[in-house]
Amino acid sequence: MTTHLAELFESNRRWAAETERRTPGFFTSLLQQQAPQYLWIGCADSRVPANEILGLLPGDVFVHRNVANVVVHSDLNALSVMQFAIDQLQVRHIIVVGHYGCGGVTAALQNRRIGLADNWLRHVQDVRNKHRTFLDGMDDETQRLNALCELNVLEQALNVCETTVVQDAWERGQAVVVHGWVYGLHDGLLQDLRLTVTNAAEVAAAYGLALGALKTRHDATRKGGRP
Repeated sequence: MTTHLAELFESNRRWAAETERRTPGFFTSLLQQQAPQYLWIGCADSRVPANEILGLLPGDVFVHRNVANVVVHSDLNALSVMQFAIDQLQVRHIIVVGHYGCGGVTAALQNRRIGLADNWLRHVQDVRNKHRTFLDGMDDETQRLNALCELNVLEQALNVCETTVVQDAWERGQAVVVHGWVYGLHDGLLQDLRLTVTNAAEVAAAYGLALGALKTRHDATRKGGRP
């Protein structure tokens, strides 16, 4: 075992001991059953750990992560996570969380080839192309990237709403709410992108309102006003 890996095991032992000291019986209680209220669908970026950002303990949030927090209707991995979370764990909230400065979104925006992941990021390029006129109206590259990170969240959250898994849950009256958020690496804060959907009838209107609010905010920033 390399020195580096040995340090990880030592760090794990310290963490386990400190956790048990702070909350006696913590690990024993985890054995009983996980009962999270939240499914976090986020980016695989190592700087965006769901539990720590939310200030929640292990067992409080179910997590699915991939490059650029993409939700594809043919991705059996993501669909399986959603179905397990909804059907077995009875989560009440599905939160799609992107983050500013996302490397995958940057690559998609700039047509940068990075390898096999190019095929996955094609989905983010589709988002870019769908909103190309709006994005091309921005002179500032950072603002354009931030806007695409946000647009990608809205589109992926829309995809969540349109999956058979979520549609079926709504059809049988199960309480599942879909949200779209973005995380700031620069300040550690989450921002609600104002997309909140509680049933199938709300999807189109909620998406339209969230998209309108996003565009209004960025237009104000581009014109020198306050976002």
